[in-house]
Amino acid sequence: MERIKLAIEKAKKNSATQRPARTAASLKPVAVTSATAEEIGDLDYKETQVVGLDSTLLEKNRIVALNKNAPTSWVFDLLRTQVLQKMEENGWRTLAITSPTPEAGKTVVSINLAMSIAQQTNKTAMLVDFDLRRPKVGAYLGLPMEKSLNEFFDGKAELTDILVNPGIPRLVVLPASQPVPKSSEMLSSKKMESLINEFRDRYDERIVIFDLPPLLNADDAIAILPKIDCVLMVVANGGSSKSEIEESMHHLANSNLLGVVLNKAEAMPRAYYY
Repeated sequence: MERIKLAIEKAKKNSATQRPARTAASLKPVAVTSATAEEIGDLDYKETQVVGLDSTLLEKNRIVALNKNAPTSWVFDLLRTQVLQKMEENGWRTLAITSPTPEAGKTVVSINLAMSIAQQTNKTAMLVDFDLRRPKVGAYLGLPMEKSLNEFFDGKAELTDILVNPGIPRLVVLPASQPVPKSSEMLSSKKMESLINEFRDRYDERIVIFDLPPLLNADDAIAILPKIDCVLMVVANGGSSKSEIEESMHHLANSNLLGVVLNKAEAMPRAYYY
């Protein structure tokens, strides 16, 4: 774990001179006042499919943010607090989550963070599966996906047809059911830019989280990051080499990097480093 920390710090120093002044500083613990549902209004999902979640499946896939008895659920509340503070400070509403390489746990972090934001703050959350090469969000949550982003991209479904509320107030999910051909071209298109802007601007209190592909496996994430306000990188302990972390930080030099999540560390209750 110490090796990864040193690699991250070195890469951050090396990229500091390349990054624009608008880039966010490192996250610091701050207090964010929690709000009840009444403060932003109870949401009535008349046009959105509501699907209950299977607690056994959530536990299997390490989705713990809803279970306050889980020993690591507090980690995502802490992450939420830090992320929201920095996003609110800069007026940002869209957040990308990526990783240097596969199997870092970025999808698990994306889902847990979205749930934490929706559950205990005065924000609503939207979780969008933009890992169009290996979409996993819907499967991890056990969502029915007769209509998903795939049908929307093909013009066979409207946006309202594919939105899913997973039985959690103030949270909607846009899953993808299958890999998308020419995903990089799709993500870099004007249609995608318009869609992201619509997500960002429709509700002032909404935070939109995009689960993106790994940075070093394809150019998908790099293609879409300029369209998203800020980014969080997930690194698995022992899962990426020093050179892979440094190369990833180089790719993020022109993005608003909120911080780095160190995942799968030995000491799980303290498994996150910023």
